[in-house]
Amino acid sequence: MSGTLENTDENTGASAPADRAHGRPRRGRRRIVIPLALIAVIGGSGALAVTRPWEGPGTASAQPSLGHGTVVVEKGSLSSGIQVGGALAYDAPTPVVPAGQGTLTGLPAVGSVVKAGGKLYEVDGRPVILMTGKRPLWRDLGPGIPDGPDVEQLERNLVRLGHADGLGLSVDGKFTKATETAVKRWQKAHGERQTGTVARGGVVMLPHSAVRVERVGAQLGSAVGSTSVMTVTDTALVALVQPAENQLSRFKPNGRVTVKLSDGGTVQGRIRSLIRGGADGGGDGDQGGGAEKTKVTITLDGQREARQAGPSSVTVTIVGDTAQDALIVPVTALLALDVGGYGVRIEEGAGSRLVKVQLGLVADARAQISGEVRAGDRVVVPK
Repeated sequence: MSGTLENTDENTGASAPADRAHGRPRRGRRRIVIPLALIAVIGGSGALAVTRPWEGPGTASAQPSLGHGTVVVEKGSLSSGIQVGGALAYDAPTPVVPAGQGTLTGLPAVGSVVKAGGKLYEVDGRPVILMTGKRPLWRDLGPGIPDGPDVEQLERNLVRLGHADGLGLSVDGKFTKATETAVKRWQKAHGERQTGTVARGGVVMLPHSAVRVERVGAQLGSAVGSTSVMTVTDTALVALVQPAENQLSRFKPNGRVTVKLSDGGTVQGRIRSLIRGGADGGGDGDQGGGAEKTKVTITLDGQREARQAGPSSVTVTIVGDTAQDALIVPVTALLALDVGGYGVRIEEGAGSRLVKVQLGLVADARAQISGEVRAGDRVVVPK
């Protein structure tokens, strides 16, 4: 947006009658362009708005008014990157709901890590084993059971855990003699009776090769029901951020970011997902009547460094365009010219002169310019 003010003595102007009333001769139409200051930058690199005329007609080189000062044109680097606060957290929290019936007789400690093939909890004195899979067991699996994806999932675990070595077991969803033998080996390894049948409540299928116990929500002695007994997560830490609405365009799928940890270290990350929430008013705080904000999940390359810092606050930086050896001024020094483009006023002695400039990168309320301007020049800005 740009604007000008015009002093005219045409019949439609307001100044011509005053000239004639004082006996001053009528002059030809004179048009004075008054540039307007650009003062708003949206999203750290975007739009500029005009609002502030600060020079009267006929004072192109006059001393600026008392409402203005000057700043030095700097030379340096300018980046359109943004920084967003967030937190480290363990990935993919998942509730664990036991199948079958019985009484809880053993529960893990919060923070403990259980790998696939290990005991996650205990029911009626018998271990419930963690296996890897996205599909929960809904039936007992044994000889004569119809083919199905749950059988295939069990077979894949038996092979991965080494209980099918030398059996020629095919992972095909068919409960064969080789499958039964592998199940008996698995039961023997856990000190269980070798029936060759996997009870529905004896295994928990979760989509992780190892889990970390985040929270235990049941007591020993509780009856197994349809509610979760604990919440587990992946063992990997991720960074979670909730950017403002006007920052979302910077979060590209698989985009690379830098994460600064609470202990001062940094790790690289990649944007994995963006789940949009309700309106957040585009600002800080809960401006959207309590609506959930958009959440971005970032996977981390340096898990060892992240675990040393532990769950804590972080700062996520998304690097944008960068200009090196740039001449930089505040965006408030930019003037929208009536003829198009932008200019700045350079201080010269007791006055100033208007210089047209080319606008480059704009970020953090600063702008890259080029033209008849040098580092060290002083440009006029509103106070």
